[in-house]
Amino acid sequence: MSLPAWLRPLPCAGLLMASALAAAAADDLASQLSNPVANLISVPLQYNYNSGFLNGTAEQSYINVQPVIPISIGDNWNLISRTIIPVVSQSDFTPGTTQTGFGNTVQSFFFSPKKPTSGGLIWGAGPVIQIPTNTDGLGVDQWGLGLTGVALKQSNGWTYGGLANHIWSVSNDDVYGHSSVSFLQPFVSYSTPGGTTYSGNVEASYDWEADEWAVPVNFVISQLVTIANRPVQIGGGVRYWADAPQGGPDGWGARLVVTYLFPK
Repeated sequence: MSLPAWLRPLPCAGLLMASALAAAAADDLASQLSNPVANLISVPLQYNYNSGFLNGTAEQSYINVQPVIPISIGDNWNLISRTIIPVVSQSDFTPGTTQTGFGNTVQSFFFSPKKPTSGGLIWGAGPVIQIPTNTDGLGVDQWGLGLTGVALKQSNGWTYGGLANHIWSVSNDDVYGHSSVSFLQPFVSYSTPGGTTYSGNVEASYDWEADEWAVPVNFVISQLVTIANRPVQIGGGVRYWADAPQGGPDGWGARLVVTYLFPK
């Protein structure tokens, strides 16, 4: 004898539970991705397009390959390795020519507590190294050393904070001499329960030798999806150059990001 209809289990109950669990997992991953020192292995591929160089005659695009690898160093601390390797293509910086190759690599190490402070502050600090990996004249041939740090808070889907570093050259470039550059990145983002993230940041750098600012402002919308049973975050947005060096980029640009995740 079959059960009356009102006693039968709803056929969609399992699907609803699985959907709720998937949404919670997506929300957690999105929040971790908004944290630069999260205990999460990720490999972002960040494409950027800029134009307006040399009064509008030149343009540039590049992909930043940015692996993030956390390493446990005891019960209370992580060492977060963050690497930025630019793959650059630019045209008409010298009229009629195109350059393609690597820029300089920036390697940062953040010593970060595994748990936030009692006030909810998440932070990390450590050394940063500039490695002269550039090819085809796409960077300054200098080793650099400096300090980097990040601090942020997360609450109810919101993440807000800032990252900064300063790099001094420790070798001399035949053309540019020594360099001293500060980088400031305030950021804010909001992640929905479904894994959608709205983020904005400013990536300002100041060259102390040339007395010049470069200030792109970025806004990106990202979504967590599953590809081949692996979580991947895909995003796109715009950037605007609020300030730039003489002959530098101008106006609007674009940013696309694909981040492969390797959650534990």
